[in-house]
Amino acid sequence: MNYKRKEIEQYFLDYLNDNLDYHKEHEADTWTEDLHHNCFNTDYYIIGRYKATQWLGEEVFHIINFIKEYEMNNFGEVFTDLSEPERVVNMYTYIVGEEIVNDYLYMNNQGVA
Repeated sequence: MNYKRKEIEQYFLDYLNDNLDYHKEHEADTWTEDLHHNCFNTDYYIIGRYKATQWLGEEVFHIINFIKEYEMNNFGEVFTDLSEPERVVNMYTYIVGEEIVNDYLYMNNQGVA
C-alpha cells in the first residue's frame, strides 16, 4: 500500500538527518538493526484522534485491512485497536516504515534489517 508513502519517507529522512550521526557514533555496530524501531516505534507519528482521522481520510478501511493482513501474517492475530484512529495511523506508519527502512538499508549497502 502506498498511501502517504512519500510523506512517511520524508519523516524517515528527517529522522536520519537529526539522528544518524548519533546512532553511528554510539551504536556503531548495531545502528542498522534498531533503525526501524528507533524511528517508527519510540514516538507517535500522529497524536490526537482528530488529526489521525483527518490523516486517514477516505483510505481508512483500506488501511485497516492492510494492518489486519500484516498482523495476521506476522503475529497470527490482530493486536492493534482498530477502533482508535491514532493507533491505526501509527501502526500503518510502522508497517510502511519497515519497508522504507529496509529499502534504505539495501540501497546503502547496509543489508536488510
